[in-house]
Amino acid sequence: MFTKAFRVKSNTAIKGSDRRKLRADVTAAFPTVGTDQVSELVPGKEELNVVKLYAHKGDAVTVYVSGGNPILFELEKNLYPTVYTLWSYPDLLPTFTTWPPVLEKLVGGADLMLPGLVVPPAGLPQVQKGDLCAIALVGNRAPIAIGVAAMSTAEMLTSGLKGRGFLVLHTYQDHLWKSGDKSSPPSIAPPAEGLADLGEEKDSVQADPSLQEDMRHLHLEGEAEENGELLQLCGEKVSEDPDVGALDQDTRGSKTLQEQMDELLQRCFLHALKSRVRKADLPLLASTFLGSHMFSCCPEGRQLDIKKSSYKKLSKFLQQMQQEQVIQVKELSRGVESIVAVDWKHPRITSFITPEPSQTSQTIQEGSREQPYHPPDIKFLYCVPAGMTLLFQESGHKKGSFLKGSEVRTAIINYAKKNDLVDADNKNLVKLDPVLCDCILEKNEQHTVLKLPWDSLLTRCLEKLQPAYQVTFPGQEPIVKKGKICPIDIILAQRASNKKVTIVRNLEAYGLDPSLVAAILQQRCQASTTVTPAPGAKDSMQVQIQGNQVHHLSRLLLDEYQLPRKHIQGLEKAPKPGKKK
Repeated sequence: MFTKAFRVKSNTAIKGSDRRKLRADVTAAFPTVGTDQVSELVPGKEELNVVKLYAHKGDAVTVYVSGGNPILFELEKNLYPTVYTLWSYPDLLPTFTTWPPVLEKLVGGADLMLPGLVVPPAGLPQVQKGDLCAIALVGNRAPIAIGVAAMSTAEMLTSGLKGRGFLVLHTYQDHLWKSGDKSSPPSIAPPAEGLADLGEEKDSVQADPSLQEDMRHLHLEGEAEENGELLQLCGEKVSEDPDVGALDQDTRGSKTLQEQMDELLQRCFLHALKSRVRKADLPLLASTFLGSHMFSCCPEGRQLDIKKSSYKKLSKFLQQMQQEQVIQVKELSRGVESIVAVDWKHPRITSFITPEPSQTSQTIQEGSREQPYHPPDIKFLYCVPAGMTLLFQESGHKKGSFLKGSEVRTAIINYAKKNDLVDADNKNLVKLDPVLCDCILEKNEQHTVLKLPWDSLLTRCLEKLQPAYQVTFPGQEPIVKKGKICPIDIILAQRASNKKVTIVRNLEAYGLDPSLVAAILQQRCQASTTVTPAPGAKDSMQVQIQGNQVHHLSRLLLDEYQLPRKHIQGLEKAPKPGKKK
């Protein structure tokens, strides 16, 4: 629907009554969304705009925009989430999985054919014809498309996974997505039960050139018989292994997915209490405990999903822990639960053995210790343009030469003295010959300005030269480039849930590895981080951290990495003391 540019009819701020109506519509359209989530999605006070537009085929569409991103769109009185919203709420819709090469076809306007589906070990989600569904790629649960099921799950299986499966309405990289901040999908781990088999399947496809060729020629709009057979085989292979998703070698296949998730939930809960939460942290919001402590205690390669446990909700699980007298929970404000007390001597906490740090985190820490970061030496230079070649050639410099400020000064002084341009009556003035006039004077000054003081002459000359810079890393050859070096840019942005995120760009210019910086910030901020390509910048990555983390960045960049403050912009966006972050 949004594969081509649309025409905007109007863009207005939403009224209070319409805002309340939209909340009611969201609750009716998506019953699984809780009251708190609806309040986050449709905020009460923050700016929310209503954009009415016409799609390229003439469809009248109403789009709701929050924080600069489209969060919902309405078509024929039906409400749909955008990919920006689904990245914050990935479980909002039943999600089907396809292969990465299919994305290009979906963006081009194709519908998703059933041969393109990847069948997980637990089977396909149960949907009816006409149900709204999300589409994700193998290895990442973040949806990249939204569509309507063309048939029920039972009919899909009966058909042998052949035919049209979903009518696609909106995709990542289409024009509706481009009307937002153009951020890339976050990295969300797929359900634990599918990780091992999907990894095996990916390896098998890479190992077999014939399968690679089949994948490259995957068709969405036709009855691609060979591809259908290939993907059916893949689906059968994925579902053959009953051992996937078990918590340990001895219990594989003996526990249901719900039992495994209950055990993982208990493990993350006890790990967080024993190693991360201190008495001084109490009272602690239940949501903060989950997001900042429990999720970070999840073993590598696993994904904690409370909805797949027998408790379904965090509040129900915490009530169970309170009945077992491990913790005490209270509503300190209406509808908001907090952990107010913990029995640190409870047998469940004392008997829990904290697992060793993962090999990945150890490698990161060891690598950072073995190779400490040293800031580069940055010098500002000047480049000789074509129009000023005659002025500098007598000093041995040609077009494109890079000069320091002192070298520019020396060249100007030598030129003036060699051509006898110093005023005999006033040594502070320099007579302007045709070369100097062409190089530094404006057209309307050519016949009126005959002499200039030394400081004015040098200032004008520096302004006419092209800016450049030299970066020297310890033990490496200097890197010289034209233009001005881009500072490390710290940006605060709001996502569909109206929550703030901190974005950091241009780390590579200063010799910093974005992945390593993201790993350090994840540990210190106790918040999720992602590394994605920076929009509009070739071969450059950006780090995104949940929440306003500018103060953590300030300490890391200024105190530890010892980068000059003048090369960092955005430090003033740190939350003020005493105010809500």
